[in-house]
Amino acid sequence: MRLSSQEAIRGKSVSSSTSRAPLRPARMICSAQKQERPQLGSFLAAAALAAAVSLGSVEAAQADVSGLTKCSESKQFAKRQKNELKALDKRLKLYEEGSAPALALQATKQRTEKRFANYSGAGLLCGTDGLPHLIADPGLALRYGHAGEVFIPTFGFLYVAGWIGYVGRDYLIRVRDESKPKDKEIIIDVPLAAKVALGGVGWPAKAISELRNGTLLESDSKITVSPR
Repeated sequence: MRLSSQEAIRGKSVSSSTSRAPLRPARMICSAQKQERPQLGSFLAAAALAAAVSLGSVEAAQADVSGLTKCSESKQFAKRQKNELKALDKRLKLYEEGSAPALALQATKQRTEKRFANYSGAGLLCGTDGLPHLIADPGLALRYGHAGEVFIPTFGFLYVAGWIGYVGRDYLIRVRDESKPKDKEIIIDVPLAAKVALGGVGWPAKAISELRNGTLLESDSKITVSPR
């Protein structure tokens, strides 16, 4: 069956329209890419704004750590110093100059002035109560230059506690070979204890050496365990 010329033309137009149909999604993709460009620009602008805000917050945190300010710049700290010195001056007026109470109060006043001067010169941070506060967080202490306020007392406590424990252990080891070791535990042998205490000043190095030699810890076979 033969087609007429008009039907053939219609067929060509249909085939040409179907062949061009796959190109439409590509045009839609291009239009979508054009629409994403403003969104990308707004995202970059928001990121820049967030970075600026974060930098500002860091600077604010450095200037003010949990509401603490330098004691040398704290009005409450200066007010507390003024009130304490004023109270001492008021008490001084009750006694004659050169008397024993007056001299004692004058010495107290000098110590008070020195204490406040040390707090102010050491760069300590004061709260709203006018009293010095310490930063207990090691990370914040390192960040804001107050590491000495945390690490020095911490390491000092650990050293003294370890020294007492090591010296006590060494004393018990030395007296256990005596004829009456329990008497030495009840009544401390002062000369021996003083000798052991002086020898335990460098206990960290000694403890590490004994740990390497295997003499610091007792074997499990010598540890008594209650029956279960």
